[in-house]
Amino acid sequence: MDLGVVSEIGPITLLLAFGVALIAGVVKGAIGFAMPLILVSGISSLTDPKLAIAAMLLPTVLSNLFQTFRKGVTPALEAAREYWRYLLVVCVFIALSAQLVPHISTTVFYWVLGIPVVALSVLQLAGVRMTVAPKYRRRAEWGLGIISGVLGGFAGTWGPTTVLYLMAIDTPKAKQMVVQGVVYGLGSITLITAHLQSGILNRDTAPLSAALLPIAMIGLWIGFRIQDRLDQNVFRKVTLVVLILAGLNLIRKGLLS
Repeated sequence: MDLGVVSEIGPITLLLAFGVALIAGVVKGAIGFAMPLILVSGISSLTDPKLAIAAMLLPTVLSNLFQTFRKGVTPALEAAREYWRYLLVVCVFIALSAQLVPHISTTVFYWVLGIPVVALSVLQLAGVRMTVAPKYRRRAEWGLGIISGVLGGFAGTWGPTTVLYLMAIDTPKAKQMVVQGVVYGLGSITLITAHLQSGILNRDTAPLSAALLPIAMIGLWIGFRIQDRLDQNVFRKVTLVVLILAGLNLIRKGLLS
């Protein structure tokens, strides 16, 4: 059986990657996003950043499918109909920008994601509420959809900007989880397809992604239990803190690369 890079990275690195996957699953289940961000951030500390992108693909797709349909098919379909513009733009720009990943510098890769995420999250945690008036919602969907798609294609994570948008239009926690699941589910399928084309996901890197899958799903199950106990206010603050920590880690690695 060909284990690809799994047979090359060493048992200690693999165990550490399992730990990152477990944490990513717990956070994803609890607040609805950040699995790719944590996986890419954590695993790229252990190995090549592009391998980290490949590693997060399968756990991300399956966790998003669980999140999408956790409340049933009908809420998912309703979310898709309501947010179809955002979904369309995100998927198109994920597909386009993913082709640039093999050619982008590591420093740009980290900074382009970390800096805006930290800045926007700190402002909101400090009490500055981003709001989008109903009359500007369509423009926000197109604009933030493009930004999310580009970040998704580059770094495999379009969660931060999606969450910031949903918070800006004051989406309730339960609905936000469903909408996030739909956006991330369709986006992650697009991302896998795009990275099969870019060469990031291949016979060598796919076994690592598959190895992380069961650990990430255990974490997801734990996170779902936590999510059910979080009220709206705590949910919002925890979400912003996770965004800030993950963003700061990306900036740190950008400075060191």
